[in-house]
Amino acid sequence: MTSHPGGAPSYAVTAVVHGSFDDALSATRQALADQGFGVLTEIDMRATLKAKLDVDIAPQVILGACRPPLAYAALQAEPSIGLLLPCNVVVRAIDEGSVLVQALNPDMMVSMTGNPNLVAVATDASARLAAALDSLLPAHQTS
Repeated sequence: MTSHPGGAPSYAVTAVVHGSFDDALSATRQALADQGFGVLTEIDMRATLKAKLDVDIAPQVILGACRPPLAYAALQAEPSIGLLLPCNVVVRAIDEGSVLVQALNPDMMVSMTGNPNLVAVATDASARLAAALDSLLPAHQTS
C-alpha cells in the first residue's frame, strides 16, 4: 500500500491506483471479494450530492464491505461493535488517471473500544484489507 499526497491518515489503509475511476472501482470490488468480503452497501457520493445539493465533486463511492465470520467474531467480543461495521472502503478520484482507495484501519476497533478481545479480528481484517488494496497495485509500482 502507499500513501496519498500529504500522507495517509492513521485511521486508514490506502492505495493509489493509476487508471480510470470505473476500472479502479471494479477492481476494488473484485479485490474485496477475493479476500472474502461482500459489498453490502454502495453510496455514490457524487450522484447523491448532485441530486441533493446540486454540487459537483470528483467521483467517489463508499463501499460497505463485510466478511461475515469477522463480523460475527467482532460482535461476540464487543456487542456494540456494529457501530463500526461494515468496513467502509472509499474509492475516490484524486486527479485524471489516479484513484485513491482507502479502508478504515480495523485496528481502530481495538483503539476505540479498548477491548483486547478484538485484536485477533482486527489483525485478520487488517491483513485481508491490506491484501485487497495491495492487489490493486502493479508489482512494479511503489508510489
